[in-house]
Amino acid sequence: MMKMLDGLLVLDFSQYLSGPWAAMRLADLGARVIKIESPKGGDGSRRLTLKNILIDGDSSVFHSMNRNKESYIANLKDETDLNKVKKLIEKADIMICNFRPGIMEKLHLGYEQVKQLNPKMIYAAITGYGSEGPWTDKPGQDLLLQSVTGIPYLNGNQQDMPVPVGLAVVDMFTSANTVQAILAAVIHRYQTGKGAFLEMSMIEAALDYQFEVVTTYLNDGGELPVRSSVNNAHPYVAAPYGIYQTKDRYLALSMGSIVQLGELLECEALTAYTDPKSWHTQRDEIKEILVSHLMTRTTKEWLSVLEPADYWCSAVYNMEEILHHEAMTHVDMIQEVKRDNGTCLRTTRCPIRMNGKKLFAEKAAPRLGADTDAINQEFSLI
Repeated sequence: MMKMLDGLLVLDFSQYLSGPWAAMRLADLGARVIKIESPKGGDGSRRLTLKNILIDGDSSVFHSMNRNKESYIANLKDETDLNKVKKLIEKADIMICNFRPGIMEKLHLGYEQVKQLNPKMIYAAITGYGSEGPWTDKPGQDLLLQSVTGIPYLNGNQQDMPVPVGLAVVDMFTSANTVQAILAAVIHRYQTGKGAFLEMSMIEAALDYQFEVVTTYLNDGGELPVRSSVNNAHPYVAAPYGIYQTKDRYLALSMGSIVQLGELLECEALTAYTDPKSWHTQRDEIKEILVSHLMTRTTKEWLSVLEPADYWCSAVYNMEEILHHEAMTHVDMIQEVKRDNGTCLRTTRCPIRMNGKKLFAEKAAPRLGADTDAINQEFSLI
């Protein structure tokens, strides 16, 4: 199946998560992605393990964001290797890098330098805190970015210490912005014939994706968000918003009328809150009532009452439960990819469907330098 980005050549100079994930998404959509790596170990995420899991010598982290790519090793401080890379740049459409400001310029691969080689290049540069300012030299690591942008004060309950999100969400936000910007630049180049210099910072992405929280704060007299004392799921959303323990497991309640909820649950105490403003101002009081009441029956019993009434609710699934649920089977989100030596890896697929077709991959993340010789020959770099 021909994909929408077939014919585009991407050079991925980035490592760890934000840049590689963006490059992988372009590969999922049909672009050819050549990952430029140092001969001294390559992308640092090759050794950045979760639970110390290695697959064919590389971490599961690296595998999860580098499928469908080729690996080309080059010492960018070596003039011979650098000249080979510059020849690749002359042929490429897109470059992605995520080093600290100034590093690519020192390697003679900054945008102005690349523009001389290829005026039509779409050059995407990711930083932690922007290319200038007081924090430019701070490490752009996800937990640190969550911490400086207030995200941990949105999770957990009011009495808890700051609680970060257990995913690399800022990296993901930045990756998504990068893909959006690149696709816009591809259209722009088609219309004008000109390349583009795109800058994304993780701190800006982290603030942008908190748009509802930041906007509320800015228009609420500077009042800081206050987490619920119990069952917090969003510091600004009224009761019943949160996850509650039932007799046997957990139940998520989203937004809805407290009066209706009281009637459905046969909880008379809730029906007294007839003023919708009280669902905000007396949020914790309402949640405390729900905490006690929902413990009296099982999740399945509560769902049998709430779902027919179209009250927004859900059971809470763990990873094992959802991966074996018929809903997961239906969306078919798991795929198996292979390396050239037969090593297999099960992972998620691209969630985008193109003209009704799911986008599966066959090629796993490359071994370090696996494609160097073939690329040298193809592009006459020897």
